Amino acid sequence: MKKIFGFFLAILLSVSFARAQTADVTIQLTEPFFEAVLDSMFKNSEPPEFPLAFNSSDFQLPTSVFQNIGFMRQATKTDQKIQCRETIKLQRQMDGTKTAVRFRNGQISAPIAFSGNYNPPLIGCIDFSGVAETLINLEYDENKQTLVGRARVTSVNMSGTGGVGSGVLARMVQNSIDKKVNPINILATDKISFAVPIQNGGTVRMKATNVRPEIQNGFLNVIISYQFQ
Repeated sequence: MKKIFGFFLAILLSVSFARAQTADVTIQLTEPFFEAVLDSMFKNSEPPEFPLAFNSSDFQLPTSVFQNIGFMRQATKTDQKIQCRETIKLQRQMDGTKTAVRFRNGQISAPIAFSGNYNPPLIGCIDFSGVAETLINLEYDENKQTLVGRARVTSVNMSGTGGVGSGVLARMVQNSIDKKVNPINILATDKISFAVPIQNGGTVRMKATNVRPEIQNGFLNVIISYQFQ
C-alpha cells in the first residue's frame, strides 16, 4: 500500500512541476518575532557600536580659535582614547522607549535607542543618549539578487547632554546612523535556493528568482518567487 501511495505521489509531484514551472512561497515575520530577535541579540552579544561620523564642518566646533587664544590643551592620542571613544552604541531601551521594529500603515518604523560620548573642545567628554526615529524602506536589488533595506532617520530625540551641544550631537548621531547602517542586506536569493529530491532518484531544483515585501499592520509578508528546474 505504501509503495502504491508513493508511486501516485511521485506522479502527482511530476505533473505539478510540469504544469507550474513557477510558484510563490510566503514567509510571515511578525513584530513579536523581531522582539525575540532583539532580546536575544542584546542579551547574548555586545550591542552594536560604531564611530561618530564627522563628515562636515557643521558637526565640529572651530578648534583653531580656542587654540590661538590659549584656552585649549592639545590632547595626545592616548588621552583621547582613554577619555572619549566618540562612538554610538545601540541600546535595548532608553528613556522608556525600546529599540523595536513596527509595521504600520504600509511602513516599517524602528525607534533605535542609543548612547555614546563626544569630546568637543573646551568642554571635555560628554555622555549622551537618546532615541532615533527611523523608517526602513525595502527594495529588491536585481544586481545583487538580494532584498535590502535602507534606514532613514527622521528625527533624533537627545537626552543626557545637559543641553550642551545637543543640536550638533543630534546631527552627528543622525549622520552616523545613516552612513554606518545602510544598506541592510536582508535576504539573498542564493541562500534560499535548494534542491528537492524525488522518488526516482532525481532532483528538482527550486531557484529563487525574486523577493518582494508586503507590509501589513503588525507583520511583514516576504514573498519568494521560485522557478523549478
